[in-house]
This record gives sequence, C-alpha cells and structure tokens, in this order.
Amino acid sequence: MAFEDLLEDPVIQKYLHELVGPKGMPVAAAPPDGEVTDEELREELGLELNDVRRALFILYENDLASYRRLRDEDSGWLTYLWTFEYENVPEALEEEMYRLLEALEARREYEREHEFYLCEMCGIRFEFGEAMDFGFECPECGSEMEAMENTRLVEAMDERIAALREELGVDRRTEAGA
Repeated sequence: MAFEDLLEDPVIQKYLHELVGPKGMPVAAAPPDGEVTDEELREELGLELNDVRRALFILYENDLASYRRLRDEDSGWLTYLWTFEYENVPEALEEEMYRLLEALEARREYEREHEFYLCEMCGIRFEFGEAMDFGFECPECGSEMEAMENTRLVEAMDERIAALREELGVDRRTEAGA
C-alpha cells in the first residue's frame, strides 16, 4: 500500500492521531520523501519544535520512523535526519488489535468473575467486597448501593471480541494450541 493510500485510510488516520495527538498529527500526516530534519519539518509545518520532536519520537517508538545522526565537523553539533517508515503501519495496527483483544478478554473475565454494586446518585461502581466494607452505603453521599447487572456490558464485549477475532483470523482453538 502506497504512502498516500495509507494516509487516506480513516483507520490509519485515527491510529496516527491516537499515537501523536492533535499537535503531532501534521507531522504524521505529511511525511516527506527521504530524510528530513526536525527543523525542516518545523519550518514547513509552522509548528513548535517541541511538538515536532515529540511526534517524531512517538513515531520512532512505534517503528514508524527512524533516524540517523550526523555530527558537524566544526561545531560538534548533532543533526538528526528522520525517515518515515509507514510501510510498518499495517503490522503496527495488527499488533495494536492483538493488544486490544487481550485487554478486552481480560476485562471480560474481570466483569464475569466479580459482582458489582452501584450508587445511582453518584454513579460510582464498587466490587462486592468494597460495597460490603462500606455497609452497602456510598462513601460519597450515603445512598444505598444497588446490585448492578453487567450482562449487557459483557455481551457487548463478547461481540467486540468476536469481531476482532474474526478480523485477525484468530479462534480459541488456534490460540490455545499455540
């Protein structure tokens, strides 16, 4: 997939936005051909140098950019030449999807294994043990806590997990055998 095609994909745009945030998005969305310095990007995009460097570092941490250093013979100053490596985006997105799947499965198990109580006045949710410690009264407002049914939440997680598994081509048997 070409650079331009990648950057037009709304999923990839969202992924990059989540990584670098709104201030770093101009850096992520306008990768130059070849090497570029942080100063050149700052000048070209009209951004603060710290915002450019932060975005570059985040992209580097996620294997979406690399750099090489050059030392000026006279001054000894280091110059960093950055290269964007967006061919790694599909792989990075897949890894992110696996992390999301793992987190959702862990959260689903937590929801299934615990009993919850809710203060409807404050909207605060407590595990059974916490609720019992407070005598089933909200420590914030003193209202009585009510047992909370989380079946719909677990069902929604099940649906999202199934969709992620389908998209990733993963099923329980494949994972268990690995």
